[in-house]
Amino acid sequence: MLSDIEIAESVPMRDIREVAARIGLKEDSLELYGKYKAKINAPCSDRKAKLILVTAINPTSSGEGKTTVSIGLADGLQKIGKKVCLALREPSLGPVFGIKGGAAGGGYAQVVPMADINLHFTGDLHAITAANNLLCAMLDNHIFRGNALRIVPEKVTFRRCMDMNDRSLINITIGQKGRGVEREEHFEITAASEIMAILCLSTSLSDLKRRLGNIIVGVNEEGDYVYARDLNAVGAMATLLKDAIKPNLVQTLEGTPAIVHGGPFANIAHGCNSVLATYTAMSLADYVVTEAGFGADLGAEKFLDTKCRIAGIEPAAVVLVATVKALKLHGGAKKETLSEENVGALKAGLPNLLKHIDTVKNVYRKPVVVAMNHFATDTQAEIDAVLEAVRAAGAEVVFTDVFLRGGEGGRELAEAVAKACDVPSELHYAYDLNDPIERKIEDVATKVYGADGVDFTDEAKAKIAHIEGAGYGNLPVIIAKTQYSLSDNKELVGCPKHFRITVRDVILKGGAGFVVAVTGALMLMPGLSAHPAAESIDIDDNGKISGLS
Repeated sequence: MLSDIEIAESVPMRDIREVAARIGLKEDSLELYGKYKAKINAPCSDRKAKLILVTAINPTSSGEGKTTVSIGLADGLQKIGKKVCLALREPSLGPVFGIKGGAAGGGYAQVVPMADINLHFTGDLHAITAANNLLCAMLDNHIFRGNALRIVPEKVTFRRCMDMNDRSLINITIGQKGRGVEREEHFEITAASEIMAILCLSTSLSDLKRRLGNIIVGVNEEGDYVYARDLNAVGAMATLLKDAIKPNLVQTLEGTPAIVHGGPFANIAHGCNSVLATYTAMSLADYVVTEAGFGADLGAEKFLDTKCRIAGIEPAAVVLVATVKALKLHGGAKKETLSEENVGALKAGLPNLLKHIDTVKNVYRKPVVVAMNHFATDTQAEIDAVLEAVRAAGAEVVFTDVFLRGGEGGRELAEAVAKACDVPSELHYAYDLNDPIERKIEDVATKVYGADGVDFTDEAKAKIAHIEGAGYGNLPVIIAKTQYSLSDNKELVGCPKHFRITVRDVILKGGAGFVVAVTGALMLMPGLSAHPAAESIDIDDNGKISGLS
């Protein structure tokens, strides 16, 4: 079996202008980055497409293949004669060189040029990092040059970032030996930065500038928020982001148009591609396939409760991705035994999938299709157990084989999803925006996670009171928690019962326009593993890359 990068390089790519023409884009709407990549510069006001959200069960170490299924589904829709466009997130270099790998799909369901997309692509994440760190530099320079805004150094809240996993930067001291005002600083990965969230939620360049100006950088001596606009940083930051805000057009291995733009993580941010990318895709195609990061408790919840509210959109149907192997892990099976038949472990793990089905159907009121990413080791007894349980829960289920067969392997799934899109539905939300912040967090925890309730530390309660007192109480909430469990404890896999969520910190993101509730021991800057993927990546004298996945 060829590796992902070998497959990606073995299939001839189409000129990006030919791909653009499939969705009615002419060359004068493109800014070409070579033959196979382009920025899109086109109006996106007529959003006629049926939007399909792809999400998943809580992820496991065996992987679920959500991006692969998203790509295979789009190719499958093209196979059955639908005018379709993908709208996906850009990969972060952190996971690419860490454990998770890239985010361009796998096997014969990939977006290409795979290496470019997984690495520097069109420079969007570098621009975001630069704009973020420019604001930090101007902030610390302001404090050093007399601090006319009376910012309290110990109460600076805006952090530096970089697009790499590097735990040594989580807690550092800057300004030592007279090179500035000495204070503690904390790095976060670019995908977790507020600039990333802002770029992905902005609907225009003017909206981007408004949001950048609303970034809260810290607190002054009077206890009032200080904003990026107070530092006169907005114009320069927006200038750095002038190209990054434009969506990127690439293609699948089968030539399906794919808009890949923005990349916030769903466990520590809102986890969806940019609003502009979604708008653009919806104005050009009849069906748009998009995804939200990690499981439905994180990415789908944030997509539905935050992005849909802000963007004024809603999906026609939701696809839940799972595998037999992942469900067996949720049921207590050992990783080394996943290829063996174990209907008992499968049935024990099925409640995780059933909980997500219930949430999408009964909280958000949307049609659900379950996409089982098929493996050769899945036995008929295991397949039958999944079919019986999912159908009893009132959802359609399709075993799909897009990894090996591309769009042809996604044809049956495409037919089921297209049918689900024709079912009338109206999006409901997990909480009311006008409720107090604590109530909104409790609604997500109880309705979406299945928790008994939420406990707030004294620090979290104090910050909520300050946020609400400053007039920000009606913003959406983003709950930052582990992706591996419905709870805030990554060890509680499956569908745990009788647990509570603990909120230890609350952060106001004034520019992005949401409130972040931090749970558990979640880090905003991941670290590398003992043997990161970077150790296996290489390039030969002819420029051929190996080890990238």
